[in-house]
Amino acid sequence: MIVRFLLNGTETEADAAATETLLDFLRERKGLTGTKEGCNEGDCGACTVMVTDATGSKALNSCILFMGQLAGKAVRTVEGVSGPDGTLHPVQSAMVSHHGSQCGFCTPGFVVSMAVAHLNGETDHDDRLAGNLCRCTGYAPIVRAAEAASAEPVPDWMSADAEALTSPFLSTGPSLDGASAEAPFVPTSADALAEWFVAHPDATLVAGATDVGLWVTKQLRDLSPVAFLNQCDDLKGIAVGDGEIRVGAMTSVSDFGAAIAPHHPSLGELIRRYGSVQVRNAATVGGNIANGSPIGDSPPALIALGATLHLRRGGDRRTLPLQDFFLDYGKQDRQPGEFVEAVTIPRQPDRLRCYKLSKRFDQDISAVCGCFSITVENDTVAEARIAFGGMAGIPKRAAAVEAALTGRPWTADTVTAALPAFAEDFQPLTDMRASAEYRLRAATNMLARYFHEDSGTAANVLEVAP
Repeated sequence: MIVRFLLNGTETEADAAATETLLDFLRERKGLTGTKEGCNEGDCGACTVMVTDATGSKALNSCILFMGQLAGKAVRTVEGVSGPDGTLHPVQSAMVSHHGSQCGFCTPGFVVSMAVAHLNGETDHDDRLAGNLCRCTGYAPIVRAAEAASAEPVPDWMSADAEALTSPFLSTGPSLDGASAEAPFVPTSADALAEWFVAHPDATLVAGATDVGLWVTKQLRDLSPVAFLNQCDDLKGIAVGDGEIRVGAMTSVSDFGAAIAPHHPSLGELIRRYGSVQVRNAATVGGNIANGSPIGDSPPALIALGATLHLRRGGDRRTLPLQDFFLDYGKQDRQPGEFVEAVTIPRQPDRLRCYKLSKRFDQDISAVCGCFSITVENDTVAEARIAFGGMAGIPKRAAAVEAALTGRPWTADTVTAALPAFAEDFQPLTDMRASAEYRLRAATNMLARYFHEDSGTAANVLEVAP
């Protein structure tokens, strides 16, 4: 396929395989070796690049970013962070003056992440850099460099990409609507996707590629036929109404987190720990649901909120409670040629609390993710919605625990009496992240924590002080 985009300010036309990664293109075909390959799965941030489109500039992992996702966009690598005449970017100068580079392997990725944050005026440096791994443990001088650079003005060349997006070169790219089964398909609307997917039900749909990308980089799989959904703008966006919040399937996890946090702060915090900035910028809400992972972090929270899933196949649409979408490990209630169009969340008083247990606090896969929404009326549990990830082959509600709570006084005794019901709901596995016994104990402790927090007791280990 022919992909037209800007690369460090230069118009670039690439004849690329649909699932060729940007990282491979940069290093092997353009000689831009500043972008490093570390983990090749979106974890370490050594491959970070800046990608600019109509929605702004974002830090993304080039190792799991396919060339087919870049049409009409602007890419800037570490070589393009400095000025055309070689003038250093403020974050580069600060990294030098604050001794932020040790072995140097991670430095280009850090510099790009810092430059994107600097461009966007973001100063939550610990969060912005959580997706960049420094094996030399040199984070202190790196953060000091980011802090020092934050007051400096944005260089002119860093703003040029957004202005250049209207270039005729980018707007006259080939249309791939109606492509053959062997060629990649890039629909520009949900209608076009629906028509094509019915005709090609075995195709791979690529949303953010944070999961599918590893099928290529780690499993060396051939994904054809493939459709890239990033140009389906009608599948993006969040609409907050009086009765519900509707989230388009192609809405990025970053955008979802920012929009949901005012309504359900605990879910906003869970999403902050969901992957890294680079991953959240690429990952989509629909993709995190549709892949059916038993350890995906958004489904337990959405199930606890009573979310409804909206599916489409051709011209036919149907809805079902999100909890009913997950049937068994690797199996969902989705027909051939059917895709996730949106998810809706009922508007409700905020009773949601989400607890993520992982070996690493930020950017790690959950051993257990528990989400609780318990409604109390007149000191009695009127309704309980409790869902877990990591406790079964699917994201699953704790039906027996809910029954043990509902209709009873909201007291410590009721919570204690309900704890044995966890063993009725879950028989978790033992794996490298946690033992079955540990998972079950952690789940019971999460319910106890919910009760104590709801009662006004400080129970967050990050906030409790001696």
